[in-house]
This record gives sequence, structure tokens and C-alpha cells, in this order.
Amino acid sequence: MIVWLSVIFCLFTSASSTSSDDPVKCEFGNTMCTVTNSYGAFPDRSICEAAKVEYPKTEAELVSVVAAATRAGQKMRVVTRYSHSIPKLVCTDGKDGILISTKFLNNVVRADREAKTLTVESGVTLRQLIGEAAKLELALPYAPYWWGLTVGGIMGTGAHGSSLWGKGSAVHDYVTEIRIVSPGSVSDGYVKVRVLSETVNPEEFRAAKVSLGVLGVISQVTFQLQPMFKRSLTYVMRKDSDFGDQAVTFGEKHEFADFIWLPSQGKVVYRMDDRVPFNISGDGLFDFFPFRPQLSTALAVNRLVEESEEASADANRRCVRTEETSSFLFSISYGVTNNGYPVIGSQDRMMSSGSCLDSIQDGLITACPWDPRINGEFFHQTTLSVPLTHVKDFINDIKALVKIEPKSLCVLEGSNGILMRYVTSSPAFLGKEKKALDFDLTYYRSKDDPLTPRLYEDYVEEIEQMALLKYEALPHWGKNRNIAFDGVIRKYKNANAFLKVKERLDPLGLFSTEWTDQILGLKGNVTIVKQGCALEGLCICSEDSHCAPNKGYMCRPGKVYREARVCTRVSA
Repeated sequence: MIVWLSVIFCLFTSASSTSSDDPVKCEFGNTMCTVTNSYGAFPDRSICEAAKVEYPKTEAELVSVVAAATRAGQKMRVVTRYSHSIPKLVCTDGKDGILISTKFLNNVVRADREAKTLTVESGVTLRQLIGEAAKLELALPYAPYWWGLTVGGIMGTGAHGSSLWGKGSAVHDYVTEIRIVSPGSVSDGYVKVRVLSETVNPEEFRAAKVSLGVLGVISQVTFQLQPMFKRSLTYVMRKDSDFGDQAVTFGEKHEFADFIWLPSQGKVVYRMDDRVPFNISGDGLFDFFPFRPQLSTALAVNRLVEESEEASADANRRCVRTEETSSFLFSISYGVTNNGYPVIGSQDRMMSSGSCLDSIQDGLITACPWDPRINGEFFHQTTLSVPLTHVKDFINDIKALVKIEPKSLCVLEGSNGILMRYVTSSPAFLGKEKKALDFDLTYYRSKDDPLTPRLYEDYVEEIEQMALLKYEALPHWGKNRNIAFDGVIRKYKNANAFLKVKERLDPLGLFSTEWTDQILGLKGNVTIVKQGCALEGLCICSEDSHCAPNKGYMCRPGKVYREARVCTRVSA
């Protein structure tokens, strides 16, 4: 009950918060640095170091930085303002590399209302992009729900919203031109600036649309926008008895459809969300509640309760608490301004949110829930796109797991259930291959001990392996644990075309690292085999020592997908 009251109390906090910390920390000025992500930890909990960080404020300064590093033969990686990618995409190799921050490359370059285009620097956040487009009475049609991403980060990882309509929900498929700064030859002055587009250099353009940061530094991006429109949103909660069939067809009926699935409760929240003319009255606002500033004390209490449930393996208490939380969020429409359905508002007010990033300083009285400076949320995130042709079977397999143990997937419902968003095929070489439904699972992770097993961890691991191995799912490049990227490049039909572009733009591999070589299938493997490696998704267990045998967790076959190998609690 105390957690429930703390959640209610958070509802009435003001919209001020402490701004997010810089992901780069240096010992002496801009030298001897470490870099992390916005959650404070990578999947393998390693510390990434660099010799220095550069903060270019113009493209000319960026060109100078890349030229100097190329001349010196130094490795480079790009880091964004908030560094939201979970995998080690920002890490350089060793301690001698250079970090290039796009924090101050955050300006509008040019706007053309008549052509409906907007060109911005790559450090511009999604929030800025949405706001600048709105000034022109224009809109980006689809986008991620979190507006703290930068344009360069979006392009690096293929971030998306939810839609099967138009060109699909991936932001990069609404880009018409990319300026990218890459290493050059001696005759080039060690640096080269390329302007990429579908008409002039389609191979390079399709590679740069989802680049993983291995082609150079994206300097500027031009977006093709649409006239401003409004959306009409209604949330409906239903039983999940026919969800397998509904999930396959619902995206064709509603342009911005998505789902929040609560499998242990047997419920689904359907997002009925459609485009409507701009002259329809309504000034709705989507201010997603979990993205608002939260009281740090309330977050700490919530974390302590979660840790207590894990330590005592108290599934009953977990299920009661998560059902209260999910019911509360549904009752407030997840933070949408709601004086009755449908909620109607303009695209710029309905597509994304993240008010916990507002930069008013309050000494961490409030913060984003995952801010590593407080004792708040700390989690794993598994995000996998299952081809639409396999979605019904995948959903039915998850239901079969729930039937075996109804309380098992309450562990996914404390973070608002399984978020499911529609994506479609993209011409980007490392974009989505097929129409698919993206399953986003967020679940507990121990802050202090990577060898701590989780409540019903075997059920979540089986879902993860089932999606990847049985149903050919593609991982989100900016999320996931290591095992999601094991052999992933073989799932992309244009992988070789991407690698050829990479060789042309950066033949010395100065923007590549051990991690990017692993996920691109060039050298080594992303899996790390050691004691307890399966507990944090560094490996799929093949023997008991990969789990936690001293705590009763052994490597066993899956319950529905028998080919899975998961860490299961075995009774003495």
C-alpha cells in the first residue's frame, strides 16, 4: 500500500526536475574520460574509457576533430546528449580513443515551409525537432514515444514509433538527405564530408539511415515533413482471449495503433489512435506518466519494495502491486489529458513526451525514474520485432507459459506490461526486414550483484530465446542484452551491401570497435561465457555454472519452447 500511495503522490508533483547528468565524465578538463549511458550501466557492466572528449559547436569544428583523429590514427565514437542506447555503442576500444559529443550540434540549419523540409544538426533532440516543425505548421508523421533521443541517435539505431501506414514508423524513412563526416585520405586532408541522398548516392544513403555510428559522424539531416494534423486517441482495455488474431490485423485499422499487454492479468490495452483533420476541435496533450519527473523518495521506496519481492521470491505481492499500478495508469489514461474519449490533439502534442528532462534544477528532489544518481529504476530491456506472420503463434506460446504459471509474467507488468508497436520493412540496409510487431519487455535487474537471479527469470529468458530463435525476431539496435545480437547480421539480406559502404567510408575502421565488429559479424562474438553469464543475458546457458547453482538456479530446457536453455529455480 505504501508504494501505491507513493505513486499517487508522484502524480501531484510539479513539472520541475533535475536535468539528466552528462554521460561523459573526465578527470582533467576534457581528458582521461569515462562514458556510460543514461541508465549508468552497460549490459556487461564494463566501464568504457577514452583519452578525451571533443564538443564541436559547428560542422567546421567537427571536420577539424575528425581530421586530427584520422591523422593520428585514433579510434572515434559519437556520444549524444543523453546517451540512451543500452548496448555499448558509445564505447571506444581501450583508453586511447576519442569521444565526439554532439551536445552542442543542436541547431536548425534551414527550414522550407513550401517544400515541407527541415534540416537540423544531428544533436537536435526529438523534442526540438517536433517543436521546430510545429512552428512551420508541419509535423513528423511518426516518432519514438520518448523525446530525449537525438536525431543522430535515432539514425544510429533505427528508432521508431508505431504504424504500418505510409512508409512505416521508422523516423529514418522520412529523411531525404544526410551530411556525414568521415575519415579521408591524405589528399582529402584526412577528412571527407559527404552529402547523401536516395537519388545521388543510394547505396551510401541506405547504409547511413541506420548506421550504428560506424560510417562517421552524421552532421546534418533533412526531414520530409507533412502538414500539421490532429490525432484522435482512445484507450480500451479488453481480455486477451482473441489477442493473437487481433494483433495481426489491428494495425491496419488504426494508423497509430499499439498495445500494452498484461499477460498474467489476461488483459490488453488497445490504443485506437487515428489521424483527423486539423480543424477538429481539441487540444489534447500526451504527457506519458512514467516519463514525468518523479519524487526521488517515492522511487527509492518503490525500488526497495521491488528488491524485497525479489529477495523473498514473493510472486503474490508482486502481482498485487503490479495490478494496482497498471490499473492506476489506465485510469489516468497513461498521462493523456482526458476529459473524456476520444482525446483529440495536434500531432506535436500527442506523439512524444519526456517532461522529466526539463532542466530546472531541484537538487534531485525529482528526477527521471531511471536516473543512476538516485536509487530508482534499474532494469533489463528486451525489445524484439517479430514478423507479423509469426505474431499469433508467438502470442499463443507466451499464453501457454502463463497457463503453466499464471503469476510468472507479473514481473513484466510492473513496468507497464509488454509494449507492442508496429513496424514495417525499410529500404535502410540495417532497417526492419518485414512487417512486424515490436515486443518491448522491461524487467528487474539487480543493481549491486550481476550474479543475483531474478524472480521467474526462466520464463522471461524463454520468451527472449523463443522470439530470437524460433520466430526470427530482429533486435532493436539501441536496446537489448548481448544474446539478442548473437549472429544477428545474418538476418539482414543487405548486410554485405552495408559492409561495403562501411569499407568505402572508413577503410581503416576508425569508427569501429570490438563491439561493432562483433555485432556486424566481422570479428569475435558478443556472447561472454563465464560463471553466471546467463543471468544478465551475456550468454545462453549450456551448463549449470552459467546460472546460479549455489542459489538453486540450474540450466534447464524451456517449458514451451523446449530448445530454449534457461536458468530455472530447482526445488531441493
